[in-house]
Amino acid sequence: MLTEQRYELILKLLEEKKSITVSEVKEIIHTSESTVRRDITALHQAGKLVKVFGGAIAADHTLMAEEPTVAQKVEVHKDEKQRIAQYAASLVTAEDFVYLDAGTTTGRMLDYLEKSEATFVTNAVAHAQALAAAGLRVFLVGGELKASTEAVVGNQAMLTLKNYHFTKGFFGTNGISRKAGFTTPDANEALIKKTAMEQCQRRYVLGDASKFGKVSAVTFSDFQDAEIVTESRVEGYSDCENITVVP
Repeated sequence: MLTEQRYELILKLLEEKKSITVSEVKEIIHTSESTVRRDITALHQAGKLVKVFGGAIAADHTLMAEEPTVAQKVEVHKDEKQRIAQYAASLVTAEDFVYLDAGTTTGRMLDYLEKSEATFVTNAVAHAQALAAAGLRVFLVGGELKASTEAVVGNQAMLTLKNYHFTKGFFGTNGISRKAGFTTPDANEALIKKTAMEQCQRRYVLGDASKFGKVSAVTFSDFQDAEIVTESRVEGYSDCENITVVP
């Protein structure tokens, strides 16, 4: 197959799927992985797609390589986060054993949980302090503290989480994509999110409309594996049954 024909097929696949892996392209166009990688690199340099680890995403998707600090994120989309957080907090009942992920949107839930009789586990120091100050029962996961997001990560945290069985879990995310799923820039934080999600009966990802169509470095869950709570309809996602738009 000629080079231009391969380019055309790769771009057509991206148009349909929004993201591709080297291995799936290799199977479809019947060529070597090294050839696919060279093609993806060439198309990336031409601005036709965005090269990522193991494949590529469509150029109209935003790839986020850096993790904003809590101070930076807390000032963005305040009203949207508040609406999402208020609805998410209403889902918590007295009988629940809840995992509360680190993040600014999950942090906004604390304003609406002051009288909750549920029990909470979190990997966010600030969340734990606020819950304890409100007189709620809370367990803080131990491990390494990541300064930029104020989240506890590492093997100790993972081992602790594997012993818990949560009725509900509420998670933050940096990106939401049909193909790439829920993503975050840091591999260690992704492992904590993934581990906690696996221990939850019901999983809620809280993300305002700006998170849709964005892909960060590491996937911590597939798109269909959680219920998404957002504040408005997003083009290209209106047919998704796992999305709840808050009133």
